[in-house]
Amino acid sequence: MRKTALVTGASSGIGREIAIELNRRGYNLIITARREDRLFELKERLKGEVTVIPADLSDAGQCYELYQKAVGKNVSVVINNAGFGGIGEFCDTNLERELKMIDVNCKAVHILTKLFLRDFKKRNYGYILNVASSAGLMAGGPMMATYYATKAYVVNLTCGINEELRHRHSRVTVSALCPGPVDTEFNDVAGCSFGVKSISARECAVKGIEGLFSRKLIIVPERGMAAAACIAKLLPRRLLLFITGNIQHKKLK
Repeated sequence: MRKTALVTGASSGIGREIAIELNRRGYNLIITARREDRLFELKERLKGEVTVIPADLSDAGQCYELYQKAVGKNVSVVINNAGFGGIGEFCDTNLERELKMIDVNCKAVHILTKLFLRDFKKRNYGYILNVASSAGLMAGGPMMATYYATKAYVVNLTCGINEELRHRHSRVTVSALCPGPVDTEFNDVAGCSFGVKSISARECAVKGIEGLFSRKLIIVPERGMAAAACIAKLLPRRLLLFITGNIQHKKLK
């Protein structure tokens, strides 16, 4: 029986490419996102059994419904990829949009990770990849404060769970994918542009899946960004915030 992978945010970007990569590796798929038309377009190019479940994961109820619909489909891989960002000074950004960002980037990841992890622990097998960001490895993000905070949540949640599993010698793996700039629709949604070179969504997806199946805790696809994250740990927090703030200002269109 072919194993099944669930991919959220599969309608574009990293999520779409991860779905394609897992399908190439022989997995059946459950793909979900808000844009149903994009999901069916993706389904047309995939092989095997592909289940399309349109959902808005900013609604906690739909997160629970997604899990219930996936039960019984032999899910052994969960990719929590759905998420979005925004840019601007904290006092000026839209509160309702930020609360939705927290719901998608944090609450949905939390719910789906916990529900599927319980099943995986009983079987003592499974993989969960939480797509965070290099932002989650930094001290904070002036001009993108909420986004950086949500991704730090994902990174820290993942690290805590990973250590609990390691302590119990579990065969279940929970990892965090922490890319830097990736060539996706993120810029248009966030309302900014990257000031440095980005990698392709395909490259990010392949390295993310390779890292997950290698049981890596933190997966940073770009060598340069991995080095920058290590250097950032050595800098005083105030200096790092100053540098990060200057970079974010340059992203504004």
